[in-house]
Amino acid sequence: MSRETAALEETDAPTDRPVETLDVADLGPPEPLRRTLELLADLPAETVLVQRNDRVPQLLFPKLDDRGYAHDAVETDDGVVTAIWVANGEAATDGEAATDGEAATDGGATTDGETTTDTQSAAGAGR
Repeated sequence: MSRETAALEETDAPTDRPVETLDVADLGPPEPLRRTLELLADLPAETVLVQRNDRVPQLLFPKLDDRGYAHDAVETDDGVVTAIWVANGEAATDGEAATDGEAATDGGATTDGETTTDTQSAAGAGR
């Protein structure tokens, strides 16, 4: 069991849904927020996104609330794990999610189990 999965069990997130994991711990602002919102726009509504970060993503929470997502963060020994899922109905559409200067991507990430999106290779060596 991964540390993200263990931390997920400590949240209020649904346990009967597919899980997608996004590790943004090594990225500087605003990349964690941007990548999280982009991925959420592409995920099926039934998927729970588990974000691993080195800090509590305080600026992300109001944006999630505005888009109809519930969230719960748990501090771990090496960072913060935030579970994000669609709350009561549907989240905002792609057009609505691409507000405040964030662009939605066209990639379609679907899962039927736990998968991991590693952003370190995309970020490159220099930050």
